[in-house]
Amino acid sequence: MVRRPALSAALAAFLIASPCLAGSGLVQVSLVQPVYVPGTEDVPLMPGLASDDSSSLVFDKPQGRIVEAAARGAVTRHAVMAFYDESLPQLGWRRTAASAGTKSFERDGERLSLDFDGRDGNLQVAFTLAPR
Repeated sequence: MVRRPALSAALAAFLIASPCLAGSGLVQVSLVQPVYVPGTEDVPLMPGLASDDSSSLVFDKPQGRIVEAAARGAVTRHAVMAFYDESLPQLGWRRTAASAGTKSFERDGERLSLDFDGRDGNLQVAFTLAPR
């Protein structure tokens, strides 16, 4: 008797567990859901940062939304700035002038500011989203 269901299950397990080889023509599917800054559904939370839900504030008003949130992690300021410089423009955000401790982006009448506190390796990032 041929055991095709067992063979099919073994083949499926192999394909799921096998890493995608470059140039192999196989497509790797990621089951990881993106994580967003609390109070937003369009500002990704950088891997390595953990949100501090107790510090989140969300307020919707006719002129636009106001969101204040914080996240902390064992990351560097440079890595955080590089992540958001790369990811936010893909979501329609445009970088604006940055000051010493703040990085800002704008999109559709909103301004997103990232403020840094702490040192590399124990960095807190404060996110403020408000109408321009």
